[in-house]
Amino acid sequence: MYSCLPMSEFGGVWPAGVPVQIHGKEGDEFFDEDLPAARELADSTGAAELFLYPGDEHLFADSSLPAYDPKPSALLMERVRAFLAAI
Repeated sequence: MYSCLPMSEFGGVWPAGVPVQIHGKEGDEFFDEDLPAARELADSTGAAELFLYPGDEHLFADSSLPAYDPKPSALLMERVRAFLAAI
């Protein structure tokens, strides 16, 4: 959540059969730096899902911070729970 490293950090290729989700806000200045890597990862394997949420808050799912955004946070948590239940 909130970031994505380039695939070169993982040996250049995402491991076959390993599912991954990437979550970030479209206008988040920090995630914007990682968005090309996130798109590359998502395009490289059917096991990857990239979720972009509207807005620009960085740590939007952390309810202890002013950046907290309840609707996207709830959707993120729903998607993560489904992801974890499926693996």
